[in-house]
This record gives sequence, C-alpha cells and structure tokens, in this order.
Amino acid sequence: MSAQQSEQILSVTGLRRSFGGVRAVDGIDFEVNRGEFVSIIGPNGSGKSTTINLVSGVLRPDSGRILLRGSAVRHGSPEDAAEAGIARTFQNGRVFGNLTVAENVEVGLHTTLGAARPFRSLVRYPVLRWVPILAELALALLPTPKVRAEREILRAEVDSGLARFGERLSPRAGDPAYTLSYANRRRTEIARALALDPVLLLLDEPAAGMNQSETAEVGRQLAELKANGQTIILVEHKLELVNQLSDRVIVMDEGSIIAVGTPEQVQADEKVIEAYLGRRRLRPATVGGGGQVDSDGGR
Repeated sequence: MSAQQSEQILSVTGLRRSFGGVRAVDGIDFEVNRGEFVSIIGPNGSGKSTTINLVSGVLRPDSGRILLRGSAVRHGSPEDAAEAGIARTFQNGRVFGNLTVAENVEVGLHTTLGAARPFRSLVRYPVLRWVPILAELALALLPTPKVRAEREILRAEVDSGLARFGERLSPRAGDPAYTLSYANRRRTEIARALALDPVLLLLDEPAAGMNQSETAEVGRQLAELKANGQTIILVEHKLELVNQLSDRVIVMDEGSIIAVGTPEQVQADEKVIEAYLGRRRLRPATVGGGGQVDSDGGR
C-alpha cells in the first residue's frame, strides 16, 4: 500500500437500515483509503444504493457509525456531509433543468463560499438558521466588494470544471440544462460534484443509460480522476467499468457484504458467482442492455 493510500478516509461500522420489514443494509463494515477507487456491486436490491445514500447523508441509518477522516458524519444530513467533503451523483440523474450548465456547476461550489455565506455555522440550529439565510439574501442583492471578488473566483472555477469535459460541456455553459442530451446531463452532474473538490466522491451508476462509446468516455474521465488521486466509491452494474477502474470491489447481496477483493478475486469467489448466477460462471458484462449484467440472463 502506498503512502497516499495509507490514510483512512472513510470508515463504516455496523451500518444498518430497514424499510418496513426489509433490511436493506444489514450491519456492514468497510473502509476506504486515500486515493482508492472502490466499487460496490451486487444483484439488484442488494443494498448498494442504500449504502451510498447512508454515507452521503440522504438517509438516516437505524444504527452504525460513519467516520470521514476520523470525524462522525451527522446522520441524515446531506448538508453536513457536503460541508465535510462528501460529494455525490445519483442513480437517476439530477440536474436543475431551468438553470444553465454553468449555474448547475456553481451550485456545487456553494460549500466553498466564505464572504457570501456569513454565519454559515448557524444553519444547523433550527432556531437560528434564518440568520444566515437572510444574510445570504442580502449579500446576493447588495454584494460587498469581497462578495464580488469571490464571484469572479467562482466563475473561473466553473470554467475550469466545465473544461474537464472539453467540447461536451464548455460550449454549452450558458444553455439551460434541460436542453442537454442525457449523457451531457450526467456529465454536468459529475462536474457539479467535482466542483466541491471533494474528499470523497460517490458515483451511483454514472454510466447508466449510456451507449458503448459514452460509457468508454466516462471510463476515461474516471481513470483520469483516479490518476489525480481522487478517492472514489463507484456503484455500477457495468462490470466492464468496475474491472477497468477498481482497486478493490465490495460485493453485496441481501444487504450484507459477501466478498471484498480485487476485480479478479471477487469474480472467482463462489459466493459472488452464486449471488449473480446461481452456480454458473460470472462472465464480464457487456455495456448494453441498459446496464444490466449480461451473463446468461443474470441481473
């Protein structure tokens, strides 16, 4: 393990979440080290996306502990998770359709603002949260010199973030997001998440619905992020991407972790083979079929 990877970024211990009588996540433990690319895979309904939703604060766990760089992430608080440095994309792409592409990316920079967000620490207190809200509104209407200077820095960072995706997004910076193709809306969502300069990036099926060439392009962009040291958790059905990018793979089934290892190790694991395909051999997935595992009809 390299010196870069020796620092533990995320620690998950005893994480549980049920929906009614269904235990979606059943007491799982795992960790992610700095610079690691970790994929979470498993059959449909295995608990992958629920795990991501718990780590990112979208869902509140029934029990368990989530630590980011040794500090607890407040349960059920996406705002706190983002402030702590956790950014994410969603399985069903979420962009603000009536905002421009640049404005969508700018939303991701909200947690980095200082001059435009006075009293930000008061947001977590229900009785006092109106104070920073009113202060932000006032500064938006009557910006101070510091706020105007911060906006200039913001515009440069947005341009830089869009440039990461080259001709796909930069020429469309001023266009409403609803005019984009599906693939470019997904790219905009990733650009927005990266604008936070996250400690941990969570990607929930970023290539879902993409064709072979689009998936390959996403793979190259994620490989570049990995090469630059970005710590990433990927949830993905397309095993081609998982095999290409992952340092480690966590396999889930029925809310539990059944295997952890390199892509080669987990594909040879009998519990993984049985979870996906009964007793049949797990073959590499194609990129077709809407992102489903294309192996003897398995899902």
